[in-house]
Amino acid sequence: MKMERLVEEILRLKGERNAIIMAHNYQLPEVQDIADFLGDSLELARKAVKTDADVIVFAGVDFMAETAKILNPGKTVLLPSRRATCAMANMLKVEHILEAKEQYPDAPVVLYVNTTAETKAYADVTVTSANAVKIVEKLDSDVVIFGPDKNLASYVARQTGKKVIPVPEYGHCYVHRKFTVEDVERARELYPNAKLMVHPECAPEVQERADIIVSTGGMIRRAPEHDEWVVFTEREMVYRLQTLHPEIKFHPAKDDATCIGMKAITLNHIYESLRDMKYAVEVPNEIAEKARKAIERMLELS
Repeated sequence: MKMERLVEEILRLKGERNAIIMAHNYQLPEVQDIADFLGDSLELARKAVKTDADVIVFAGVDFMAETAKILNPGKTVLLPSRRATCAMANMLKVEHILEAKEQYPDAPVVLYVNTTAETKAYADVTVTSANAVKIVEKLDSDVVIFGPDKNLASYVARQTGKKVIPVPEYGHCYVHRKFTVEDVERARELYPNAKLMVHPECAPEVQERADIIVSTGGMIRRAPEHDEWVVFTEREMVYRLQTLHPEIKFHPAKDDATCIGMKAITLNHIYESLRDMKYAVEVPNEIAEKARKAIERMLELS
């Protein structure tokens, strides 16, 4: 089916189903263009709470669709591709949390939203890269258990001065792990007038050489501060930024910084998802109830 026809069919089905399409900033450009809501994990979680739609088609990865379902138990949430998963989220297991709690029984469990619903059920509060520092600062504890991204954990520790216990010790995003000090040096040489915006999932040595360290939502908010940027995160973020700020120059730090899970969703997948109502996301009630408390606490604190 041609692109124009595909878009027409998606819009028709969306109307028939009373559906909305939510998409993360890392989605393919054509998926971003058809979305009703675009944003980072926190923005999409907030929007998921407020929607009146009967069906949410989630163009993101599985943990994001689970979060939408947890916040909307009475709505149908569809993940257009079963391959849309997050390698980092899958690194954290329940046993990692339980082992850390044995060693630090009084430490609150702070989990990145980039985690499975099963692990969120063991969290005291969830966070995103946009609000992690603010929320950890508000917790009445000098020690926190934090998973699964060790680089975000390190960033939170530096910003708050608290002891942050990463679980698991090796948790990381393979896309942000690609960025090196050499990439920073090359960016400075290629674009001498540009400033560097770096995601906190990048390595500490990359963060240290950045002009700003921000979530994808923060990148959007702070882009007008300068007229040229090199963007150290998933490649498609440049499309999102350029669409919003056509008067500003944006350069991807690496052309191959792509998330396979995010790219698993195409327009055709969205069309088939709406046509066949697949793949419906389900979260067991017992897990959903516990995870919802951690997510709602995040929304309250942020």
